[in-house]
Amino acid sequence: MGTASSQARGSSMTIALIVCGMLLVILGGLWLLPPMLYGAPWVPTRLERARRALRLASLRPGECLYDLGAGDGRVLFLAAREFGARAIGVEISPLHCLLARVRARSEGLEDRVTIRWGNYLRAEIGAADVVFLYLTAASLKRLRPYLLQRLRPGTRVVTISADFEGWQPVAWDREELIFLYRMPPAHGGWQALLSEENETGFG
Repeated sequence: MGTASSQARGSSMTIALIVCGMLLVILGGLWLLPPMLYGAPWVPTRLERARRALRLASLRPGECLYDLGAGDGRVLFLAAREFGARAIGVEISPLHCLLARVRARSEGLEDRVTIRWGNYLRAEIGAADVVFLYLTAASLKRLRPYLLQRLRPGTRVVTISADFEGWQPVAWDREELIFLYRMPPAHGGWQALLSEENETGFG
């Protein structure tokens, strides 16, 4: 009798472990696959690096920041809390969106932090004062015509790690590899900005 009960408990535990494993695989897929399918695997931004990017962009209280490929929303919360901005994120991963919405509600920031589930290439971003991007070079290339078409003159676009080929930044952070553009961008590249700095003795 005892042996049978032990075997039954062992079978139940095995089934429970299998179910838990399957759930973890599903959750992992929801977490990782959607961004990867769109060519932008999720890599979290260090908060200090994001902070420097928003400072470089001169984000001001009351301005509207868009984060395209917002991930878990950390840049949105940083923009809302430390810079007083209205922050809107667009993210393709439903799980990331859900967690960011739960966090916004729990921290009482629903009026200043919004995250939308969807493809950022189809998002309406015309209200942006600042656009934050931490994407691959290939993703930035796809995004170029969309930004040129949708953003108002004077909108600031700040990128981390990758730059827009053929666009000249108005400022950059060499140490953290952050590039700031103002729409519509001048033709050139970050090398042109480096040449200007060298000519004026700041290189």
